[in-house]
Amino acid sequence: MSPDNPPQFRVKLAAAADELQAAQRLRYDVFIKELGGSGPMVDHDARLEQDRFDPFFDHLLLLDDAADGAVVGVYRLLRDDQAAHAGQFYSEDEYDLSALRHCNRKVMELGRSCLHPDYRGGAGLYHLWSALAAYIAEHEVEILFGVASFHGTNPQDLAQPLSLLHHRHLAPEALRVRAQAAHYQTMNLIPEEKLDRRAAMLQVPPLIKAYLRLGGFVGDGAFVDRAFNTTDVCLVVDTSDMSEKQKSIYSKGVTG
Repeated sequence: MSPDNPPQFRVKLAAAADELQAAQRLRYDVFIKELGGSGPMVDHDARLEQDRFDPFFDHLLLLDDAADGAVVGVYRLLRDDQAAHAGQFYSEDEYDLSALRHCNRKVMELGRSCLHPDYRGGAGLYHLWSALAAYIAEHEVEILFGVASFHGTNPQDLAQPLSLLHHRHLAPEALRVRAQAAHYQTMNLIPEEKLDRRAAMLQVPPLIKAYLRLGGFVGDGAFVDRAFNTTDVCLVVDTSDMSEKQKSIYSKGVTG
């Protein structure tokens, strides 16, 4: 991508094996090569980050037609009816999702969100979110959730941002998922009155900030994912509680 060749964005759902592999290859570059992650089904020879859940997810692709249709952004989407076929939601190994499973509303899990480094900080994410908004409307999804990650596996290094999320953005009880007891990591590491809110927010990744701007909350407890070299929090967004201003964040189209 260059100033002389601006991106021409297009968003679609993966519909063929080669499109899914293009998404998995981008995920490999970001989650494995860039962030140092791993996984039992990662194919290092083919440079594919994959897992057993991929066949059940819809894969939302951001393509740049100015770069020969290269896949430059991805999102995985798993509705509750698809999770039933998979046997569980992906993040159910990390979090007790009973609150969401019993809320009697349409639920969808988001995951594996990433952009090629050359497309970060620009219009690409908004194109993905605009298409995500259309998908949500089409399937009448009411609750969005998914894990989002801090880089690193030492919670003490993340004490400020984790504590900020716990004190200021904890989900209401009716939607409060909780890290599985076997690997529950408290996020309440610093008393609220001792927080440096500005310093804490500087450590919060952009994707988590974006969900908070949508009115999102976090579940109780973090999960240290050593395979992916991350510390995860579970975010929950009730679309019915979003203001029109918040909805415009992810539903407006942006030309690239």
